[in-house]
Amino acid sequence: MPIRLPKLFLLLLGIILVLNLFQAHFTELIFDEAYYWHYAQNMAWGYFDHPPMVALLVKISSLFFKGELGIRFMSCVLSVSTIIVLWLLVDSDEKRKYIPQFFVLVFSMTLLNAYGFFTLPDTPLLFFTALFLLIYKKFTQNPSYLWGAVLGVVMAALMYSKYHAVLVILFVLLSNLRLVTSKFAWLAVMVALLCYVPHFLWLYENNFVSIRYHLFERPNGAYDFEKYTLGFLINLVAIFGLTFPWIYKALFKTRSSDLFVKALLYLTYGVLLFFFLSSFNRRVQTQWIIVVSIPMVVLVFQQMLTDAHIRKWIYRTGIATILVLLFLRIGLIYKPFFPIYYETHGNRQWVGELKSEIGDIPVIFENSYRNAPMYAFYSGNPTFSLNNYMYRRNQYSIDDSERKVQGKKVLYVSKYMKKGDLSFTKVDGAKYQAKYIPNFESFRKLEVVVEKKVWILDEEEKHFFKVYNPYDIDIDLKKLKFSMAYLNDYKQVKELKPLPAHPVLENILSLKPNDTLNFTFKFPKPKIENPGYFRIGISENNLPHGLNGKNIKLE
Repeated sequence: MPIRLPKLFLLLLGIILVLNLFQAHFTELIFDEAYYWHYAQNMAWGYFDHPPMVALLVKISSLFFKGELGIRFMSCVLSVSTIIVLWLLVDSDEKRKYIPQFFVLVFSMTLLNAYGFFTLPDTPLLFFTALFLLIYKKFTQNPSYLWGAVLGVVMAALMYSKYHAVLVILFVLLSNLRLVTSKFAWLAVMVALLCYVPHFLWLYENNFVSIRYHLFERPNGAYDFEKYTLGFLINLVAIFGLTFPWIYKALFKTRSSDLFVKALLYLTYGVLLFFFLSSFNRRVQTQWIIVVSIPMVVLVFQQMLTDAHIRKWIYRTGIATILVLLFLRIGLIYKPFFPIYYETHGNRQWVGELKSEIGDIPVIFENSYRNAPMYAFYSGNPTFSLNNYMYRRNQYSIDDSERKVQGKKVLYVSKYMKKGDLSFTKVDGAKYQAKYIPNFESFRKLEVVVEKKVWILDEEEKHFFKVYNPYDIDIDLKKLKFSMAYLNDYKQVKELKPLPAHPVLENILSLKPNDTLNFTFKFPKPKIENPGYFRIGISENNLPHGLNGKNIKLE
């Protein structure tokens, strides 16, 4: 049966689409978008930080347009598609009477508004969450092999969007535990796993780099109520704007009436509870909870259809929120209208000024997976983020960006260099020094392997580690220096010490391609008391020490 949407609905949807396309074209990239554009330059089944869906959106967009719209076009398409699916999720003939109220509700949700044109992993996550709920609704009404297979495909698409999607699937499952006895539900699981096999294989081939980073390698900090838990509570307000009192009132008034409404409630409360508990351990980013916007639209709009008081106040406060958001959206393009500096301001300018001075020379950015792709996008020059012991690993740690700048004259850019060949200041006030390196050579993919997972800090005993060379060239050991980074219990680097290390076999002068070499070492005495972890790094050609080893627990 074809979908028939009211003319007013299509008109308002068209206005939003045109507005988002306009915004997408004239707004400069934010740093995360530039990073995902970098993803899309080398399509794969996975990336360091995220599954591949966001890169696919960028790639498809680039087939239709150039520039910023060539990154954001599919986000504009998915955002209006999400609105259509949300409309279809509401079962009531009364909804046709309140089309403006529906659009005010959706368009006043701050991040739903922003993700109408920005390209981020949450953009496909929102769309496929809505689609997953629609297919799940059909599935519960008419369980069959067909709906089971379709549900499985959508579940896989969810997981290809962002790893947070596992929460969506989990809480919907918990709302209907009878699914564990359904052969059609098990079909959905098997189809989803089958579709996800390419990403599983990518994870295996890349040593589960994404899982290890998100679960084990992220640095943290001591609990801070204002930064963590209070910040989470503020985010609960921020995602809905001025409508938040009435949004939550509508949620609290909703009672479970059938399996679908129960799923919406479990998903909403489950995600909020999960990240509330997470806030006692780490800072919860606003976008991590955005997925609750999807079930909330359906639950709140259904309350609006029957409660005139809620409908009136969401409509009024929603219009006020939309006016503020539209003003801010103008400010994203025209800097004087925005109350503070934002990352859509001035990137084309600083990139253009630097390129006019250095020409087509590749640029190496120290510790910046943000500046490297931004410069590459607006200049067309090759770039590389040289990540050292004070930073974190990222996509530049595992892709072939390093290879493209090897042996070339490059400009090395750092915020920490005292004096270079030139300097520049970005629009945000950040100052950088830069120097030319005539023949750049780095080996950031050298891997330090330490066998034991937990060590006792013994400064007298001789220990061992291995270095694996994944490159196809011999590496002269004279070019390498080792270091020991001592970290606290929150995996924050507090101290770096030189690490004298020697090959176990004498007279070894180089590290052969795709070969492993054993070294001996002794722990250098740390200045800090009771370090929680250590990590061994390598400096090649006197570059800053890298992130070559894993964080190893100290007792």
